[in-house]
This record gives sequence, structure tokens and C-alpha cells, in this order.
Amino acid sequence: MNEPIASLPALQKKICLVGGHAVGKTSLVKRFVRSIFSEKYHTNIGVKVDKKVVRVDDRNVSLMIWDLVGEDAFGPLELSYIRGSAGYLLVVDGTRRTSLDRAYAVQQRVEEKFGRIPFIVLINKVDLEGGWEITKDEMDDITGRGWPLLRTSAKTGESVENAFQSLTEAILQKS
Repeated sequence: MNEPIASLPALQKKICLVGGHAVGKTSLVKRFVRSIFSEKYHTNIGVKVDKKVVRVDDRNVSLMIWDLVGEDAFGPLELSYIRGSAGYLLVVDGTRRTSLDRAYAVQQRVEEKFGRIPFIVLINKVDLEGGWEITKDEMDDITGRGWPLLRTSAKTGESVENAFQSLTEAILQKS
């Protein structure tokens, strides 16, 4: 029986957005899922889950997107939220160098706990690039580690769709 591809059930994959507080995780999810951006800061107190179906080659993939509370001086990321995740977006605020240090610490803890799972580093807020504290050398260091890196803007939408699509493709290549 040949069913049309559109009617085939979607694969389900859990992905997480992780990083420091106020790096733009929630804004990236809102831009991706609802195509909206708000200047208003939204504090996440745990985890918020959204869903969106993306198409990779001839497959529908239903992404369960977990927007995790940011790691900050008051406490570390609760790693149990990442359990069962097929991949994650490691978000850094280009205007705050300390968010890169947090991202390195989060990535190390995730890898120690769960092994290597697909991830992409997002240097967010490219719309504010004139005030960035993250240098080209630091971005070269990230890619030199073999980590994929994208420069994104939740405000303008730059590379947001590409980030989620690329992560989904990496997840499917691994499975």
C-alpha cells in the first residue's frame, strides 16, 4: 500500500535548548514555533515544552522542544531534563562573554552524563553584533573543537529555522 508521504506519521524527537540565563532560548523557540518576537524578557522557572513538525528529506519529524531554565549563579542546569533528548541547541548570548563560559560548562556536564549527542552552538543576538563580546577567535575555537556553530537572531529570525533544521538532520544521521 503506497500512502502519500504527508499522511505518514511523524517521527518524534525530543530536543532541548540549554545555556545561561537571558541568552535568548525562549525567544528562539517563539520565533521558530510561532514566528514571533517580543522585546519583553520572559523568565523560565523550569521547563516549557513546545512542538513543531519539520520536514527532512521525505520524513516528517515532530520536534518536542524543551526550553530549559537558564544556568546561572543561583544554580546549575537540572540535567535530568535532558534525559531522553535526541539533541540540543547550546545557546550563547553574543553580547555577554560569560554566557560562553557557561555554555562550555553545560556542554561538558551534558557529555559527561549522557555521552555524545548531537548539538549545535548558537551565538545569538547577531542583530546586536556591534556590541558583541564574543570574538571571531572564540568562534574559531568553538568550530576548532568540531562543534557546529550558527550565528542567530531571535529578533530578526536570522538562521533560526536553519538551526532547528540542521539539528534535526544531525539527529537523523546519527539514528
